[in-house]
Amino acid sequence: MKSPYDWSTRYNHPTAWDQDFAPLSLPAMLAASVARKGDAPMLDFMGRHFGYNEVARGVARVAHGLQQRGIGKGTRVGLFLPNVPHYVAAYYGALAAGATVVNFSPLYTPAELEAQVEDSGTDILFTMSATALLPTALEVLDGSSLKQLVVGSVAGGLPGAKSLLYRMLRRKEVSALPDDPRVTRFSALVDNDGNPDPVAIDPEADIALIQYTGGTTGTPKGAMLTHQNLTANARQVNSIDPDTQADDRILGVLPFFHVFANTCVLNRTVLNGGMIAMLPRFDAKQALQAISRTRATALPGVPTMYQALLDHPDLAKTDFSSLRVCISGGAPMPAELREKFVAATGAALVEGYGLTESSGVVSTNPYDGPVKAGTIGQPLPATHIRLVDKEDPMRDAPAGEPGELVVKGPQIMRGYWNRPDADKDSFTEDGWLRTGDVAAIDEDGYVRIVDRLKDMIAVGGFKVYPSVIEAHLYEHPAVKEAIVLGVPDAYRGEVPKAFVTLEEGFTVSGEALAAWLNPQLGKHERVSAVEVRLNLPKTMIGKLDRKALRAEQGS
Repeated sequence: MKSPYDWSTRYNHPTAWDQDFAPLSLPAMLAASVARKGDAPMLDFMGRHFGYNEVARGVARVAHGLQQRGIGKGTRVGLFLPNVPHYVAAYYGALAAGATVVNFSPLYTPAELEAQVEDSGTDILFTMSATALLPTALEVLDGSSLKQLVVGSVAGGLPGAKSLLYRMLRRKEVSALPDDPRVTRFSALVDNDGNPDPVAIDPEADIALIQYTGGTTGTPKGAMLTHQNLTANARQVNSIDPDTQADDRILGVLPFFHVFANTCVLNRTVLNGGMIAMLPRFDAKQALQAISRTRATALPGVPTMYQALLDHPDLAKTDFSSLRVCISGGAPMPAELREKFVAATGAALVEGYGLTESSGVVSTNPYDGPVKAGTIGQPLPATHIRLVDKEDPMRDAPAGEPGELVVKGPQIMRGYWNRPDADKDSFTEDGWLRTGDVAAIDEDGYVRIVDRLKDMIAVGGFKVYPSVIEAHLYEHPAVKEAIVLGVPDAYRGEVPKAFVTLEEGFTVSGEALAAWLNPQLGKHERVSAVEVRLNLPKTMIGKLDRKALRAEQGS
């Protein structure tokens, strides 16, 4: 079986599709950029700059400090951190020590954190002294097999005046460290000569990152990503930029613990020798201020983030002239939202697609066009994709029909941590990753995601795609967000039901929306109801959360 389109003949990215990426470890990638960039700024944290040389010294001290505490090849090092300079030092420092990084969301409850600490066998965990983090980490330290905790201070990463203000005004947001030999201050960990023992890393065999995901089959699993997976994906993303020599200043508001930011913000920018303007979390006002202050050239984000920027009153006074490209991923970008953002800012906005299991990115629209709205563009270099039959993944989809999207490439994970059963479900017998997404490929090799296999609604024997109904809803001027689910029906098994939020200033009933919507749909697609809500559930990175809404509905 082969891909249904030959991207080597008509490829709209500014590079060859058919190319190889030599084995490369993450520490070697960082070292090359440090040698090239020297004291040029690598991080901007609330106005404080950290140069490449300075970051490299911090990374070396973290690596040596970990080695002094018995952390080495194959050990799992957890990061329970927001976007702070400590994250970058701990991430690359753990990898330089030969360890495997495990990312944990700062929003996890103690039970969620403990479950993944146990599953991954994490030995040591980095966190901050913030009250939103430290009490949770301490609870997990006492209730799990976790052996050590390293705790940093947010104030330590801020400029002098901001650091002083933080200590004075936000004392209630800082937890005191217990007198416990298992708990070490970050400053104590890095109090060494910064000369770690060299570690031999096999980029294609050694696991750099265990990244937890709902995966292609629903339950949280740890995707094992090698050094080569991650550096290849960073190089793939970098290669489709038509001007890699331009000043590179990336606004880092996506959380580093998420694979999208890990590749598109952190690794890709370090590879290119650019600067990351970091914010601890997404706040629309702070993000707009940072775009102007740092003259950001790129803004990776999710659709709800772009909507929040559009909704903020400071949008009109923000200077977007420095932005070369905004990259949307994580969820489908409504065409109306893209048009509104481009019109309001003048910035280019392209949509891409990826999975945790693909190190972050599979495909994207070209930065310099032609952009096809509603598609995920063409695959990255060296990325093979094809469509398989929705019932039998060992057969190609019928010609001209949508099928399940399957992927091969240097960025595809080794498999799931200690889950060979899940590997069997997530890979075809001949080694293609099953994405669980239903897609179509047009005559120009652009891919359009039609829906999720598991989200399809079976209405009296007919397959209904929620995304088709949602696309119609977004055409109504009052609709801001929309999710369509299947709900039980005595006669047809299940029927679609829509849940929406409204744009500010609009008042319209669910009955009126349903009356407007249903005549545009096929009889089997028509919704049983439209429920208007003040808000819809979202994931930790701001995507609309269909799974949470389904659980709430008991379906």
